[in-house]
Formats: sequence, C-alpha cells, structure tokens
Amino acid sequence: MTTRLFLSTPIGWFEISGSDLGVRTIHLKEGPAETETQIDLSENHPVAVCKRQLQEYFEGKRREFDLKIDWSGRSDFHQQVWAELLKIPFGKTASYSDIAERVGKPAAVRAVGLANRNNPLAIVVPCHRVIGKAGELRGYFYGLDTKMQLLRHENPHRFAEQGELF
Repeated sequence: MTTRLFLSTPIGWFEISGSDLGVRTIHLKEGPAETETQIDLSENHPVAVCKRQLQEYFEGKRREFDLKIDWSGRSDFHQQVWAELLKIPFGKTASYSDIAERVGKPAAVRAVGLANRNNPLAIVVPCHRVIGKAGELRGYFYGLDTKMQLLRHENPHRFAEQGELF
C-alpha cells in the first residue's frame, strides 16, 4: 500500500510517497488538496522517517540522509547515476561529465542529464548538486532559481548572491 505525506518547506510543499519497502518519490507540489488528509504513521515507517529527515535538512540539522529507498521499476542506468549522486557531499558539486565518467560511460553526459531529470527523490538524491563542467548552473526540474536556493542552503559562501559577502 502506497502512503503519502506532505511537508511544507522554504521552497514549497513536498509530497513524499512510499510503502514499507521504502520511499518511492519526493516531489514538489502545489500542496495537499483539500481531499488529501495527513495520516498518522509509525515513526519508523520509511515515509515518516523521510519527512523527519527532510525537516532536519531544511532546519540545517542534517547533511546526509539515511533512508530506506524503493528503486523497483527503475532502469539500471538511472540507478547507477543516482547512486553516484548520493556520493556528492553536502555543499559540494559535480559536473554531468564527472558523473558520466564515474558510471563508466564518459560519453553519456546527456543520458546523465536525463537520469537527473527523472530523479524520483528530490533533495535526498541530490541532483541539484550537478552543474555544468565550467561551473555554470544547468537545468533542474524545479527551475534554476530553486536549484540555486538549495545550493545556497548547503554552501552559502560559494553560492552567495552578489554583494552578500560584504
């Protein structure tokens, strides 16, 4: 049975879904519809654990996630890419070509971009930490403003707005 919870964050509402097998999706949404109710879960249910860890992330209390994830039905290549994204440390970035090399397919830069676009677990699988080879921001499913907001949350010195450091 799929369970869904909603979490309000500084960048919007997230819908977290999953089952006893693990978290399946974390997506930005408009917010819960009036017909959608929050349910009470055991504090150890993967979806409840995810909600708590995301709250801690946005409060600045968490840098890594320790979650049960349900990857069933996802392609092997996408799973390889997402596994590499999980290795990018909090506050750091990697390029699309770095990730392509790490999965053993250096020519698959566009395929890495597609895997990022299809990332089902926003924030937890940190595709927002992937940037262009020259350090420029490249596409993000939720927009470059949101990507920059997340990068600033994790590394305010490197991604400061013009004039913020003075």
